[in-house]
Amino acid sequence: MSPTPIRHIPLLAAGAVLATGLLSLPAAWAVDPNRMVDAFEATNGKFEGFRRSGAKGICATGEFVGSAQGRALSAASAFSGNPVPVVVRFSVGGANPNAADNGKGQRNLALQFDLPNGEVWQMGNINAPVFGAATPEQLLGRVESLRPDPATKAADPAKVKAFVDANPEVLMQGRYFASQPVPASYASVNYWGVHGFGFVNDKGQTQYGKWIFEPVGGVQGLSDEEAKARGPQFLFDDLRQRVKAGGVAFNFNLELAQPGDTINKATVPLPEGRQKVNLGVLKITAVSPDATGPCVGVTYNPMILPKGVVPTDDPMLAGRAAPYAVSLGRRLGEGAKQ
Repeated sequence: MSPTPIRHIPLLAAGAVLATGLLSLPAAWAVDPNRMVDAFEATNGKFEGFRRSGAKGICATGEFVGSAQGRALSAASAFSGNPVPVVVRFSVGGANPNAADNGKGQRNLALQFDLPNGEVWQMGNINAPVFGAATPEQLLGRVESLRPDPATKAADPAKVKAFVDANPEVLMQGRYFASQPVPASYASVNYWGVHGFGFVNDKGQTQYGKWIFEPVGGVQGLSDEEAKARGPQFLFDDLRQRVKAGGVAFNFNLELAQPGDTINKATVPLPEGRQKVNLGVLKITAVSPDATGPCVGVTYNPMILPKGVVPTDDPMLAGRAAPYAVSLGRRLGEGAKQ
């Protein structure tokens, strides 16, 4: 399926950016964003002040230096070769701020590149090559099918089965996590962007692809016995120690799409063996000593893009902005927490 670009979203004040993104993408309103956030709260639990997804997290800061290959692909100022400050958030998937660190499942790497002249680039990346739904409608249906019954405190197996039978792709991400070891560190696992984007150079040429952040020090997992021994609360201290030692960095790599590749569906990775180009290196330079930090109020909306990078018409990508805004509004009203 060939990608259809969506126009670049102008970068204004944070609230105006969100509003611009929503107004320019009417298709994303096919799902009421309040209903989406309500569903997450009803199914996963509500923890006031915390993010409705990826609630257990920590702020960090970093520096990105773009490569010559990045400059050849895109006119984005992120690839200038000059150091770019980055506001980073590492987190565990789910709505529970007390989630265990030693279980299999989602880890997140969210980034905000603070570019020259007030330009911003935000993104969210996960440790799986696919997302758990292809569209906002499918995501909502999946979450609602898992809602616990008030009497039994468990989801209705018949509803869960009926939805999965009709939407088998929602199981792909969970199967991937089950096949992988528990990550040994936030610093030693791959993080995929899962969505397709176009990189536009100064000649107006566009190359589409999907990116992945790969740890410079390599991927490291834990055996079941090692994970049990680490306990449920080890990731934050591990990250602080590794960053203090100066050993946390990621290669920002782009897998290049070829004609005919599906690039606008988050449940479909690019075929294996696609050419990979290094766009630069992200180094993590500091980690918050507590639950504060510059990332607490950042939404990490992947539709906030710099000049030189454009989204595809992936409906799941476009559908993120409105629920993110609703979730942030609720968090601010409750007193935003890490």
